[in-house]
Amino acid sequence: MSGRVACVVLFLSAVASAAVLRVEVIERSDVLDGRSFGAAGPYERIIARVRFEIDPKLPANRIISDIDFAPPNDKGLVEFSSDLYVLKPLDAARGNGRVLFEVSNRGGKGMLNTFNFAASSRDPQKESEFGDGFLLERGFTLVWLGWQFDVPKDPSLMRLYAPVVRDGGRTITGPVRSEFVPDRRVLSFSLADRTMIAYPVANPDDPSLQLTVRARNDGQRRVIPRSKWRFAHDENRKPVADLTSVFMSSGFEPGRIYELVYTAKDPVLVGLGSAAVRDFISFLKYGAPGSAVTLLGDQPRFIKRAIGFGTSQSGRFLRTFLYYGFNRDERSRRVFDGIWAHVAGGGRGSFNHRFAQPSRDGHPFMNFFYPTDIFPFTDLEQTDAETGLTGGILAEALKAGVAPKIFYTNSSYEYYGRAASLIHTDVDGKADTALAKDTRVYLFAGTKHGPGSWPPARDGKQHLDNPVDFRPLMRALLAAMERWLADGVEPPPSQHPRIADGKLVPLAAVEFPNIPGTAFPRRIHKAWRVDYGPEFRSRGIVSIEPPIIGKPFEMLLPQVDADGNETAGIRLPEVEVPLATYTGWNHRHPKLGAPDELFSMAGSFLPFPATEAERAGRRDPRRSIEARYKSREEYVARCEKAARELMRQGYLLERDIPRLLGHARELWDALARAAGTH
Repeated sequence: MSGRVACVVLFLSAVASAAVLRVEVIERSDVLDGRSFGAAGPYERIIARVRFEIDPKLPANRIISDIDFAPPNDKGLVEFSSDLYVLKPLDAARGNGRVLFEVSNRGGKGMLNTFNFAASSRDPQKESEFGDGFLLERGFTLVWLGWQFDVPKDPSLMRLYAPVVRDGGRTITGPVRSEFVPDRRVLSFSLADRTMIAYPVANPDDPSLQLTVRARNDGQRRVIPRSKWRFAHDENRKPVADLTSVFMSSGFEPGRIYELVYTAKDPVLVGLGSAAVRDFISFLKYGAPGSAVTLLGDQPRFIKRAIGFGTSQSGRFLRTFLYYGFNRDERSRRVFDGIWAHVAGGGRGSFNHRFAQPSRDGHPFMNFFYPTDIFPFTDLEQTDAETGLTGGILAEALKAGVAPKIFYTNSSYEYYGRAASLIHTDVDGKADTALAKDTRVYLFAGTKHGPGSWPPARDGKQHLDNPVDFRPLMRALLAAMERWLADGVEPPPSQHPRIADGKLVPLAAVEFPNIPGTAFPRRIHKAWRVDYGPEFRSRGIVSIEPPIIGKPFEMLLPQVDADGNETAGIRLPEVEVPLATYTGWNHRHPKLGAPDELFSMAGSFLPFPATEAERAGRRDPRRSIEARYKSREEYVARCEKAARELMRQGYLLERDIPRLLGHARELWDALARAAGTH
C-alpha cells in the first residue's frame, strides 16, 4: 500500500450549528497499491481526528446526560474529539452514494470480516484483510469513528476524547459497581470490564467498601473480610498498588461472582459518543454551513444515504441511539437512513448516563444487572403494567419524523443469552407484538453469537462450538437494505419465531430431544425490572448499587424439531439439511466452575450418529446420517436445493452458493472420517 502522510486540517465554519469543527487528516494512502474494485475503482484509506463543538443549550443536545456540567469554552460550547478511519473510493463520484458506518465494538473494526469474509484487522492493509472485496466493489464509503472513552490506550483502537464533568467547581462523585467472574484461579482483577479503563477508587480507605462473592446471580452475597484484599494488581504473584484493581493473595476462584461497589469521582461525559456519531454522519450527508473544504470531496453531492451497522455491543449502541433520539441532528434532519443492529438481542446499554461503563453488557453468567436489558424493548410503544412505565425504542424518532429503516438480526444465542424474544413480544410473553412499518426482524436459526468456523473447538465448553457461519445471509440482507433505501424495494419478510405459530415458547416447553451426554439448559439469561434510583431515567444518575431487583420479564425461546434444530427463522443449508443438531447454547466446562450455567456467546455442535447401529448403541433418538442420505452426492444436492430456495426468497446471493456447498462437502467428509466410513 502506498502512503501519503499528511497533517492537513480541514477547517469548517465556526457557526454554532456546525458541530463538526474540523477534521485533522493524519494519513492518506492508496488501498492495495491502487487496486481497482469494479465500477467503484481504486480506494483510499484516511486516518484522522475529528474535532467537535456543540451548543449545550440546543434541544438536540439536551438529551446528553450531564450536559449542563460539561466544561464550556470561551464561546459557551462543549469541545471533544474522536478518532476517524475511512475507506472510500478515490473518485467519490464512482461510489454508490452510501456511507456504511460501523459502530466500533470496543474500539475495533469488524465489518470487513463480516461482509467481505476478510481476516480481522484494526488497520486493514493486506489483501487478506479485504477478503473478496464485496463492500468495496459495491462502492460503499466505509467509516469508523471513536465513540467509547474507556477503550485501552492502543493507537489502533477507535477512541472518544471527552471531558470530565464538574458541578461548578465541585468534584462529582457517585457509585460504581465492578463485577468479575474468573474462568481460572487468579490473584487480581480489574475494576473495569474486560480490558477497558476503569474509574479509579476515590478513597481506598473508605470503611464502607465491601467485596462480596456469590455462586449465582440470584444467590446470597457473602462479604470477604477487608483484611483479605487490597487495591493492587498482580505482578509475579506480588501486589502492586493500583486504584483500578483488586488483589487477594488467597486468589479468586473460577465460576464465582465477585462484586465491589465503590465511590468514584470525575465522571466522563459518556453521552458525547452518541453525539459524535450523530454529528459526523450528519456532516457527511449534509455538509456544514459555510465550510470551504470537505473531507470526502464535495461529499453532500455524492453521499446521499447512511446506514449504521453494529454488532453485539455496537448493535445495542444503535438501539440506545434511537431510544434517546439521536437520529435527529441539531437541525432536526434524519441522521441514519437505515440502522442494522446485529446480535443485540433485546438490549441497550451504558452509553448515556453518569459513571457509565459502556463495555458492560449482560449474559447468562457475566455482567449481571447492568442497565442493558431494560424496558422498553420493542420499537413501538409498550406499557409494563408491573411498573406503569410506557415507552418504545422508536418513540422519539417517530415523533420527530426521522425514523430509519431497521434490521434486527439475531442468532439463536440471543434468545438464550440476550433476551431477544422481547423485541417482538409483550413483556409478559403472552402475545406477539406488531413490528414498526419499516422494521424487519430475522433469526438466523441454529447459530451462535458470532459466525462459526470449521473445525469447531471446545475451548472451555462442554460441547464442540457451533460452526455455522451466517455471514452469507448478512451479505444478502445488506444488498436488500440497499435496494430498500435506494429504490423502495421491500426487503425479504421478517423471519422470527412467533407465539401464535407455537414456535416461540417458554423454557420448559422446548421439546429438545434426550441426546446422550447432553443436558438442555435449566438456567438462561433473564431481563429484570431493575431500580437504579429515582433519577436514573430522568437524569441518568445511578444512586442505588447494587440495584434493587424486581420481577423478571418473560423470556421465550425458539421451538425445535425432533432433531433439536429450530423450526423458525432463516435456516442455512447446513441447518435445513442437517448432519447435526445446532444450538445457540453451550454449557461451561466443569473446570471453569458453574457447569450448569451457559457459556457466554457460544453454541453447540452435536453430530448425528453415523449409522443406525451407532444410534442404537448410544440410544440416540435422532435418525442416523445413513438413514437420511444415500450418499455424499445426495446430501450436497439437497444443500444446493436449499441454498437456491434461500436465494429465490432474497436471503442469499448466488455468488455465495459455491462457498456453502464447499463447506457442505467439507462437513460431510469430516464426519465420515470421524466415523471411519467413506
